[in-house]
Amino acid sequence: METRDIKKLNDQFIINTYGERKLALVRGEGTNLWDADGNEYLDMFAGIAVTNLGHCHPAVTEAVCEQARKLVHVSNLYYIEPQVQLAELLSKHSFAARWFFCNGGAEANEAAIKIARRYWAQKGTPKPVIIAAEQSFHGRTMATIAATGQPKYHQGFEPLFPGVQHVPFNDIDALGNAVDADVGAVLLEPIQGEGGVNVPDEDYLGKVRGLCDEKQVLLMFDEVQTGLGRTGKLFAYEHYGVTPDVMTLAKGLGNGVPIGAMGCTEEVASGFDVGSHACTFGGNPLSAAAALATMNVLVTPGFIEDAARVGAHFFAGLNQLAGKYDGICAVRGKGLMVGIEMKEPVAPLVQKLLEAGIICGSAGPKVLRFLPALIITSAEVDEVVSKLDAALGER
Repeated sequence: METRDIKKLNDQFIINTYGERKLALVRGEGTNLWDADGNEYLDMFAGIAVTNLGHCHPAVTEAVCEQARKLVHVSNLYYIEPQVQLAELLSKHSFAARWFFCNGGAEANEAAIKIARRYWAQKGTPKPVIIAAEQSFHGRTMATIAATGQPKYHQGFEPLFPGVQHVPFNDIDALGNAVDADVGAVLLEPIQGEGGVNVPDEDYLGKVRGLCDEKQVLLMFDEVQTGLGRTGKLFAYEHYGVTPDVMTLAKGLGNGVPIGAMGCTEEVASGFDVGSHACTFGGNPLSAAAALATMNVLVTPGFIEDAARVGAHFFAGLNQLAGKYDGICAVRGKGLMVGIEMKEPVAPLVQKLLEAGIICGSAGPKVLRFLPALIITSAEVDEVVSKLDAALGER
């Protein structure tokens, strides 16, 4: 099928929640994508930080094919071999002692919100309120849009799920003033993604940890976008020397195969018991096998360090452009999570880059966003910097 044929069927049968889409992508390999008309693109968005190993990574492809030939699905009423292997590997490389698997990031954050509420209820001291940050993004379910600190996602869905308060990100005083006896957990992205690639002060998360300890409040990190090598560490919390009580993952965990995870300490895990939470497809044999293969690549010695070096090279090039063009306000991020704040809306710039064969995105109206696969090369990011330079020169 050609793009026009795919678009025609889309317009006829798909609910339009994504607006006008520019491409019909049909094939990928590594950092490259091809559309239905045969045009090639350098993918600097990775499906919104999902294909961290690049498209059709051989290890993941082989794991999926092998598992599909053996067993695609059984429910969580039975033990699942790749699921328990995945949990063991995640625990080996993180603080979390226990895991719950689901289908994606919103469900992982739902699990975090539920376990926080139930943990305190089980202790006989209910603390139903969750504090989240303004400009945050935690998902599209009713609970997670309530946790999301961007009013544009709330429109038409009121009344929202109760018991969520928002405070400014990176403001420890505002958080301290908001914590009272009803607050059971603080939910934060270590680096805000959809809200503009907002990086906190180096000591902010440490202060949050101290406040949570003082007030007996759970600290929960949404690492759906920041986790799994994206920021130059396996998990973003490692940059700050801060250990949460709960962490959520998804996006890059299965390198494109849908899977989410909520990990927590042994103590917090006591908040769930038999029958308190479930997910039909969560961590089924196919998705767990894909995630296990993905994790085994990510934890290969030197893999994330190499990606971090390319990220530093990318930032150096972008900062040179920031010195050249006064339309650039700031270059933000860590590793290969990159945001460029502009004075003007970035939609025309995203389109110019697309016409030049570069796929990227935005984080709000004025932040250009790059989230390439972690296998991106220095030569490829140099190409992006060059084409961005040309596009900016035309503005």
